[in-house]
Amino acid sequence: MERELALELVRVTELAALSASPWMGRGDKNSADGAATEAMRRMFDSVSIEGTVVIGEGEMDEAPMLFIGEEVGSGNGPKVDVAVDPLEGTEIVAKGLNNAMSVLAVAGKGQLLHAPDMYMEKLAVGPALAGKLNVLDPIRTTVEKAALALGKPLSDLTVILLDRDRHAEITAELRAAGVRIKFLSDGDVAGAMAPSFPETGIDLYVGSGGAPEGVLAAAALKCLGGEIQGRLMPENDEQFQRCIDMGITDPRRVLTMDDMVGTGDVIFAATGVTPGEFLGGVRYLPDQRAETHSMVMRGKTRTIRYIKSLHYLPNKPLLRK
Repeated sequence: MERELALELVRVTELAALSASPWMGRGDKNSADGAATEAMRRMFDSVSIEGTVVIGEGEMDEAPMLFIGEEVGSGNGPKVDVAVDPLEGTEIVAKGLNNAMSVLAVAGKGQLLHAPDMYMEKLAVGPALAGKLNVLDPIRTTVEKAALALGKPLSDLTVILLDRDRHAEITAELRAAGVRIKFLSDGDVAGAMAPSFPETGIDLYVGSGGAPEGVLAAAALKCLGGEIQGRLMPENDEQFQRCIDMGITDPRRVLTMDDMVGTGDVIFAATGVTPGEFLGGVRYLPDQRAETHSMVMRGKTRTIRYIKSLHYLPNKPLLRK
């Protein structure tokens, strides 16, 4: 993929973030998500790709745009798989909390896993722990291995996971082990990325979250040098069959980075909607301007670029009120 594509993709996440941010704290997550999705879809028309959405807002009969299988891009450019989450953390924006982002990933055709919309058991780590842990291990074994590899006592280890009732047993085991816990209200793409940024103070991400978000996190972690392992969690025969229909012949096997994002190049872009661990949120300034904070990364080079942009809002024709 051409490296010039990176900046084009940042423009997509920027517009989605700018469109979602006016809904911050208004208690209406559906309107926030709808605004971000519509903006992202409009901006994709200017991107020089022949893209197919493989991770999106749902099936064709569930989502009016950015549905799985939808063609996006100008049609002039490389054929690519596209994974999107126009507003990662809809509930976060509705409540005015931190760590909401607009995210997308692009990889060569056939590279991204067509992940079904179900839970995935996940273990995500930064570069220091990549290749050293196993998602199949008991959680006590995992944190003990992590502490040993990092050369720190268990009491200095920090684990992040979603604050969900389903994680009660994991939480109890982590507390018994004596590690520190940071809970996420929502936004597990950001959560899985956090251990790859030393400034967050987070060592690993555990627990279950959405499978599509796992693929987006894998794209980011490939660029960051981290690692995520996942295992799908079909809850019934229908979900099990859905995995098989989507090409996952053994739904309960461990999915590696290569399974989720392939072995070729990948580009990941994100723009903060609300302030987070490693991205600032949209800030409105005088004179009809707004500031966005974005990152764009490429797996081939593992270059991470942070982009702070000032937007003059009246000159944004694709930004609808």
